[in-house]
Amino acid sequence: MSQSTAASEPTTPDLDPVTANTERLKDAYTNTSFDPKWIKGSDHFWYHSRLCHNKSSFIYVDAHHALRAPAFDHTALAEALNSQGIHADATNLPFTHVDASKDCKTIKFRIGEKKFRFQHSCLTEYDGDLTQESLQPLKQEKVSEGSATRTNINFVNELKESVSIFWIDFQGDEKHYSNIQAGESQKQSTYEGHVWRVAKSEGNEAVATFVANGDDSIAIIKTGLIPAIPVGKAQDATTTESGEIEDNSTNQTERRFQLFIKDHNLWLHTHDDGDLPLSSTATSGQPFNADKIFISPNDQHAVAFQHTFDQDRTLYHIESSPKTQRQPRLKQTQYLKPGDRRRVDRPRLFDLTRRVEVETDDCLFPNPYRINSIGWNSDGSEFRFEYNRRGHQVLRVVGMATNGTVRTLIEDTSNTFIDYSQKSYHHHINDTDELIWASERDGWNHLYLFDLGQGKLKNQITKGEWVVRSVDHVDNDRKQIWFTALGLVADQDPYHSHLARINYDGSGLVVLTEGDGTHTWKWSPSRIFLVDTWSRVDLAPRTVLRAADTGKAILTLEEGDFQTLPQTGWQPAQRLAAPGRDGHTMIYGIMVLPLTFDPLKRYPIIEDIYAGPQDFFVPKSFSPLIRQHTLAAHGFIVVHIDGMGTNWRGKAFHDTCHQNLRDAGFPDRIAWLTAAAATRPWMDVTRVGIFGSSAGGQSALAALLWHGDLYRAAVADSGCHDNRLDKLWWNEAWMGWPVDENVYDASSNVVHANRLQGALMLIVGELDDNVDPASTMQVVDALIKADKDFDLVFVPGAGHGVGYSSAYCLRRQRDFFIRHLLGKEPPDRNAG
Repeated sequence: MSQSTAASEPTTPDLDPVTANTERLKDAYTNTSFDPKWIKGSDHFWYHSRLCHNKSSFIYVDAHHALRAPAFDHTALAEALNSQGIHADATNLPFTHVDASKDCKTIKFRIGEKKFRFQHSCLTEYDGDLTQESLQPLKQEKVSEGSATRTNINFVNELKESVSIFWIDFQGDEKHYSNIQAGESQKQSTYEGHVWRVAKSEGNEAVATFVANGDDSIAIIKTGLIPAIPVGKAQDATTTESGEIEDNSTNQTERRFQLFIKDHNLWLHTHDDGDLPLSSTATSGQPFNADKIFISPNDQHAVAFQHTFDQDRTLYHIESSPKTQRQPRLKQTQYLKPGDRRRVDRPRLFDLTRRVEVETDDCLFPNPYRINSIGWNSDGSEFRFEYNRRGHQVLRVVGMATNGTVRTLIEDTSNTFIDYSQKSYHHHINDTDELIWASERDGWNHLYLFDLGQGKLKNQITKGEWVVRSVDHVDNDRKQIWFTALGLVADQDPYHSHLARINYDGSGLVVLTEGDGTHTWKWSPSRIFLVDTWSRVDLAPRTVLRAADTGKAILTLEEGDFQTLPQTGWQPAQRLAAPGRDGHTMIYGIMVLPLTFDPLKRYPIIEDIYAGPQDFFVPKSFSPLIRQHTLAAHGFIVVHIDGMGTNWRGKAFHDTCHQNLRDAGFPDRIAWLTAAAATRPWMDVTRVGIFGSSAGGQSALAALLWHGDLYRAAVADSGCHDNRLDKLWWNEAWMGWPVDENVYDASSNVVHANRLQGALMLIVGELDDNVDPASTMQVVDALIKADKDFDLVFVPGAGHGVGYSSAYCLRRQRDFFIRHLLGKEPPDRNAG
């Protein structure tokens, strides 16, 4: 279940005076997303520095000599452009990307359809190519990501025909924005992480798909681009829930034979013997998969995957108000739910010399949720794969020898769940036949080194009461690993990301990033340097150049500030850590105050909740938090809290969610709110509201069902109110399999709807294909049967997370809380 956190591509609704005031925040702070552009063949780079709204400059950096300077004479270039009739200001040049020489003495750039060269204060037109100026097209399309960082893409159409621009929204649907004629360009306002598809206007044939980055960028539309695979379509590599790519290539290039699928069976083709069947029992219901054929390095054996199919489970939507016709239409989507029959892959072994199948026993992989290939060992004597048993309580690496025997090489088990979708990681070291493996076997997510030949653990690599979030880089020659760690730096928020390095044997641990905040970094091509940016919700981003080997700071590049924001009444979010339900585990959260905050007043509290176990959700890096301030400006304290059951602390912290999504960390949230209010008399814990979307919608309603003594009003958007109605993978991961009706009943808002206390607003989109809209409508049915009062906002044509993306829904939520927490009546929207 995904969280929707950002508004859709912007509309311009009529704003009430308070909301209009918060709109000023968008212009009062310029996001300083740092994007170094390394100059080819060097450790020099330039970057576009945004100074403040509509002011920027280009900076040149020589990493070896710790030199930072203006990339060129901005004033001279502005004057040269103005002399040619192109309006330019030295602090706001009409381009955002340059093609720079190593010493930055020469730059080339594009303005609209024209290209220029600026060298020795001389400006001339340029008719050559510009390197690295365009966004790189995506290979696989994806949905847009939520972001508050505004940016622009300048689409340049170099084709000889018109193209159309489509935004791919948060559900993967396309929305047409504009057409660009042949040879013309157009600047499109967007947000970082938003995805844009370009298609030919005539026939709608896809050309390419681009994703916006944090800085203004160019997307050049030219011949030779390869269209991205559309969202949700099959591809040769399988994307897992964790976003990792499973290599399914058949590795058959330059061989004297070929394996292929015919009549659902596996066949062998050779030049001498033609086509020969290797299997004969496959059917249309149990075919072999052409994308999952793995040939041994010595060409003597192959493993091919045979599979059964998912059961048919159709999610039905009636689109009541389609834009292209008057009559409603039915939409149908394949959508598995907990307990449904899943596709099962079964690896089968073949002897290519004898041209027969080798019998193997599936005793070590009898009921897979998923089987992922790791590949053959170097001498071709054993094929390895990762087996995730359905129910996610066993994760095993299995070796299948060429004689048909199978053995366990690595095994993790859990009485609760193995967090396969977020924490699975392995790296095979071919030369030594070792595997780096991520596991929570000691209660924290760490890396281990296994000898696959012996099927034994060699050593634990990382260790301690902190977690490895992800692996950044592995160097087999140096036997070192660079990784992202959370909680590694003492006396900091345990959710802060830091870069660290360690040796394979567990020695030499060093933290390469310094500064109290959450860090992101970008490497130089040589990996000699890295650019490190860190921030907190109360600390604007700071960026330094570091020596990659030691982490030593070489040069300060940018020191962000938010000096212009307080002029709007804005103040940074307050951070607070307080003991949770057990009295000692620290729970972390933030609070956002109204723009007109008065410490002598008392303010009701609204919690913005998302308790999905796949991640943590309290913001850690700096942003103006405009959405939160927009709500707070009406007279509320808006809080975010990560309670137990969310991810990326210890295993025990995470396990709280097991078969218990109803919990949602509420005992910790209540303890945090109580502790916060104890030292802040302006927080009124007798007036607490809550809102959330998706899993947050489930939790928002649960707050009124189980904690109505504290929470007085809730808005539940797109909620998964009964986990049996939602998608299979997400709900089985936390609620378990087989489906235990008593367990699922205990967390069901539908089953317990009669417990409702307080004011409730339900929001649902008619075409939500992430969470079945029936989940909300079954709550409606149960509330009616229980004779309960509630508000329902049903949005025709809308998808998942409409409560966050629709200006109308946001206004309805705001009016709801004003009415029930402030005791005021909002303006009559129907008055003439």
